[in-house]
Amino acid sequence: MLLVIGGAGYIGSHMVKYLLHKGESVVVFDNFATGHRGALAGGVLEQGDLRDMETLLGVFRKYPIECVLHFAAYIFAGESMRDPAKYYDNNVLGCLRLMEAMRLAGVSQIIFSSTAAVYGEPEQVPIPETHRLAPTNTYGETKRVMEGMLHWYGQAYGIRSMALRYFNAAGADPEGELGEDHRPEEHLIPLTLFAALGKRESIAVFGADYDTPDGSCIRDYVHVWDLCEAHYLALQQLRAGAPSSVYNLGNGQGYSVLEVIRAAEQVVGKPIPTVYAPRRAGDPARLVASSEKAKRELGWQPRYPALETMIEHAYRWFRTHPQGYGV
Repeated sequence: MLLVIGGAGYIGSHMVKYLLHKGESVVVFDNFATGHRGALAGGVLEQGDLRDMETLLGVFRKYPIECVLHFAAYIFAGESMRDPAKYYDNNVLGCLRLMEAMRLAGVSQIIFSSTAAVYGEPEQVPIPETHRLAPTNTYGETKRVMEGMLHWYGQAYGIRSMALRYFNAAGADPEGELGEDHRPEEHLIPLTLFAALGKRESIAVFGADYDTPDGSCIRDYVHVWDLCEAHYLALQQLRAGAPSSVYNLGNGQGYSVLEVIRAAEQVVGKPIPTVYAPRRAGDPARLVASSEKAKRELGWQPRYPALETMIEHAYRWFRTHPQGYGV
């Protein structure tokens, strides 16, 4: 069986659906602090907090867990700068409790959702996995610490890990059943579509003076379903006995904030009100992935690389789920 920590969240819920489609047996572990019961596509649910090691150990005793997939971190860079304690408590302490529970239970495989934020301001673009790690926000720093934890637990206790450094997850379930419902929402594509749907007055562009062609930040977007496929391929590698590794997951194509807004306008067929705001603390100017290692070693190939496709899938879900997963 596979244990999906944070399986009621955005990426975690898509992962659960993907695994079930592949015929896997899944246990979902979530405290519903940010996840949604309506996002659960199936599997066995165990409600609990990642920081509660006794509850975790109970899950490991109850089910024959082969591998853990970890999606339970807090993820907002801006919030992490305002409230670093929240991020160290949930992300770092939660990861430590999980690794200890795995060690005590004899579970030796984990796939970890990491982030491009571990790199900070890049010295080269596209960014390879060998790039130095120098986060510019607390969120990225907690993920860097968590990656280090995986490494040293592997050295000491033989726990093999795959750390997948996402760039910007985007889009929604291609079948339209699942989508993105963060509360509050801080991601660009949902906020842009909310402005298009009249759920907010405008979309804010944070900073227009970056060293980029149009002055706004550039990011690499990757479809959530492509992320799920990469996780599944990483699982097959662990099952085959592969050593621990780290992989970037992105499309290798950067889009500025303004380009994303223009693409969304094409999808929705109308202008989207846009305002300019000061830079946010900790935002690098340009983050674009080199995903050649994942393509070479995992055999990963994004199925939905077009930005417009990601926006179309997200827009379809928001239109059919105007209240998200409900209250």
